[in-house]
Amino acid sequence: MSVIEDHTPYEEVRISSAMPGDYFALLKPRVMSLVVFTALVGLLVAPGSIDPVLGAVSILCIAIGAGASGALNMWYDADIDAIMSRTASRPIPSGKITRQEALGFGLFLSAFSVITFGLAINWFAAFLLAFTIFYYAVVYSMWLKRATPQNIVIGGAAGAFPPMIGWAAVTGSVSLESVVLFAIIFIWTPPHFWALALFKAEDYKRAAIPMMPNVAGEASTKKQILAYSLVVAPLGVSPWMLGFASIAYGVIAAAFGVAFVWFAYRVFKMDEADRKMLPAKKLFGFSILYLFVLYASLMVEALLPKVTALLGMV
Repeated sequence: MSVIEDHTPYEEVRISSAMPGDYFALLKPRVMSLVVFTALVGLLVAPGSIDPVLGAVSILCIAIGAGASGALNMWYDADIDAIMSRTASRPIPSGKITRQEALGFGLFLSAFSVITFGLAINWFAAFLLAFTIFYYAVVYSMWLKRATPQNIVIGGAAGAFPPMIGWAAVTGSVSLESVVLFAIIFIWTPPHFWALALFKAEDYKRAAIPMMPNVAGEASTKKQILAYSLVVAPLGVSPWMLGFASIAYGVIAAAFGVAFVWFAYRVFKMDEADRKMLPAKKLFGFSILYLFVLYASLMVEALLPKVTALLGMV
């Protein structure tokens, strides 16, 4: 019987048989990799400089904080994870780790990452990290996810904070540029996840999660995907328009923005009788590439002068 369904006294006190890989899975490593990547870009693009060792400590703290959020999310969502096909093999529903172990692990990592960040880097960035963990674990996971079809819209802020945290690690503050980095991910999140929700609607229905396709219907969801895509495309170009990215970045962002809108339009025109939902799957896949290309371009532009200077010194 699943550990979710049977919370006997023996279950509560048993010696854990979990392997290190099971705890690593609790951290949601794929999500963590995106967090680390966008936070690194925020750190590199920020004005000023940071000691490489302190920069590495910053990224490590952000990664641990992201992992803590994932563990707390899995602790709270273990009941619905057991129902959904794409999450049933996670450590808790598969019986490898108990909910109590996941909760303790998540709370320990949360405290460790925030305190270390504050002591080693600065307390403003540490506060942003703490707020992000709270927002994802409490505001999104415990409240929004099961309460409203706007869950991913409002809750998407949690995934948008990392570049702002990276920026704050260097500057000790936030600015318009860091807000733009936040906004790109924030507006990108709904079309990205609603594309997934279209072809995973049955999973969300079984788990009673009010995702947009299940509440508002496919037609409304497709319209909203297109609407958000029409906003994220020009927003992706804004770093060039605001002067903290080059025209080369602007051209790349514009081209990928047009492609993003095209994929979203294909979803909008998708036949509701098409159960394979290939346009939605293609948009979901392309949206990941879109965000990676934009942030990778910003990272290359931030690193290029430093690499050139180092080569000039050789």
